[in-house]
Amino acid sequence: MHKAGLLGLCDQAWNSVRMASSGMTRRDPLANKVALVTASTDGIGFAIARRLAQDGAHVVVSSRKQQNVDQAVATLQGEGLSVTGTVCHVGKAEDRERLVATVRCKEIGTEPGSGKGSQ
Repeated sequence: MHKAGLLGLCDQAWNSVRMASSGMTRRDPLANKVALVTASTDGIGFAIARRLAQDGAHVVVSSRKQQNVDQAVATLQGEGLSVTGTVCHVGKAEDRERLVATVRCKEIGTEPGSGKGSQ
C-alpha cells in the first residue's frame, strides 16, 4: 500500500513536469526576461538555451570560440528565437565583463557600446 501511494505521487509529479515541458501551461512564461547560459553552443547548454528562448526569454549564449557562438545564434534565430551571443572564456576577467555588459544591455534594450543606458 505504501508503495502504491508513493508511485501515485511520482505519477502526479511526472504529469506536472510533462505538461510544463509540452507547453500545456501558460505561453511565454519568461517573456521580458534575459537568460544567460554559458558554454551554451553545444550539448546540454545549447538545449537549455533553446528551451529558455522557447519559453519567451531573450537568451545570451556564449562559448570560447566565435565560430561556435555564430553557429548557435544562427541556428536558434533560424528557429525564430530571440538570441544573441558573445565569446566568453569564463577564466578571463575581460570576457566576463563583456558578457555581463551584453546581458545588461539586453535587459535595458540597448546594444553593447551604444552609450545608451550607461550609468
